[in-house]
Amino acid sequence: MIIDIDLAKQVLAAQPFAELVGTEIAEFGDGTVTLVIPIRPELGQQFGFVHGGVLSYAADNALTFAAGTALGANVLTGGFTITYLRPAKGIRLRAVATVTGATRRQAVVQCEIYTEDADGESVLCAVAQGTARSVERELAGHA
Repeated sequence: MIIDIDLAKQVLAAQPFAELVGTEIAEFGDGTVTLVIPIRPELGQQFGFVHGGVLSYAADNALTFAAGTALGANVLTGGFTITYLRPAKGIRLRAVATVTGATRRQAVVQCEIYTEDADGESVLCAVAQGTARSVERELAGHA
C-alpha cells in the first residue's frame, strides 16, 4: 500500500501515545519525514530538560514513518540506536528522518532531533539510526 501524507496522518492519529505527546507530521514524502512535538513540562525529567524517553520515541516514530515512504504503510521498527548530544530544551522538538537505503522489505534510516526556541533557533540534541521492516499485516481500517 502506497502511503501519502493523509494516510500517514491517519496512522499517527491511531497511536494513542502520539496523541498524548502531541506529535504532528510537518513534512512527509520522498524518503523523508519531519515530526514535531511541542515541549511542555509533562515531558520533562528532574533537571527540566525533555526526558530521553521522549527523544527516543521521536526517533523511533520518525524512523518508521520515513521507512513507510519507501516500504508502504505496514512497517515496524526493527531496531535503532540513539546518541544524546546535549540536553533538549525550548518550545518544540523536530525529528527529521531520511531513508539512506532500502530493499523490498527493509529500510535503513537516519534521524536528527533538534530543539527549537521561541526565536526559531534550532540546536541538534540527538541523532539516531535504525531499521524498519515491512510486515504482512493490514492496518486496522485500511484493508
